[in-house]
Amino acid sequence: MGSRLDGKVCVITGAGGGMGREAAIVFTSEGAKVCVADVDARRAEETVSLCRGDAFAHRVNVADEDGVREMLAATAERFGGIDVLYNNAGISPADDASVLDTTVEAWQRVQDVNAKGVFLCCKHGIPYLVERGGGSVINVASFVAILGAATSQISYTASKGAVLAMSRELAVQFARKGVRVNALCPGPVETPLLLAIYGGDPEAFGRRQVHWPTGRLGKPREIANAALFLASDESSFVTGAAFAVDGGLTAAYVTPE
Repeated sequence: MGSRLDGKVCVITGAGGGMGREAAIVFTSEGAKVCVADVDARRAEETVSLCRGDAFAHRVNVADEDGVREMLAATAERFGGIDVLYNNAGISPADDASVLDTTVEAWQRVQDVNAKGVFLCCKHGIPYLVERGGGSVINVASFVAILGAATSQISYTASKGAVLAMSRELAVQFARKGVRVNALCPGPVETPLLLAIYGGDPEAFGRRQVHWPTGRLGKPREIANAALFLASDESSFVTGAAFAVDGGLTAAYVTPE
């Protein structure tokens, strides 16, 4: 067991799988007490069973304001306060496509989880951090908040741009209260969400792979390790950053042959 998050209370949304699950496992192994929040209670419980420290599962739909309030209150009541908000929950459904094909309903469904969800977790979560004299907010944006793609998922991309801009504003607003806010911008990562998008289509995969300097997808653990740095006091002078963990993708113009 490590001690990089000793005594810190962390709320991780979307922790029922993928990068969120990995973060819960890493954070508890580093001494954190974790609220494993997910819209799927069974998967959240599964994550808790994989954690080696103090964790509990909580079912939440981050687009529901009362649900978000309840999740934060339950965490603070159980552990005495909150130090870290890891706002990781996000969706990327198949009907979020080109701007020409995406319905208003599909657009709104993604915005509700990816943008409004982060807004609500910050709105109701930051006061808990201020109460503790400071803390760390990690909002999951994406490399698509920085780069454009012709293989469009317009609502997802717009929502992640919103998360990036929101994170900068919150970082500046709360800096003197000891609250740090950073946007974690993962590149393409081996998660069920991504593999479902083009796992069965080698041509679609190849079209993307040519743009990756490292030539591979990231692993959930590699993103969780970056989040661990942002959650810990090691990153005490890091706020308002767009923290790209993307294998060099956003730096690339021509990749190695």
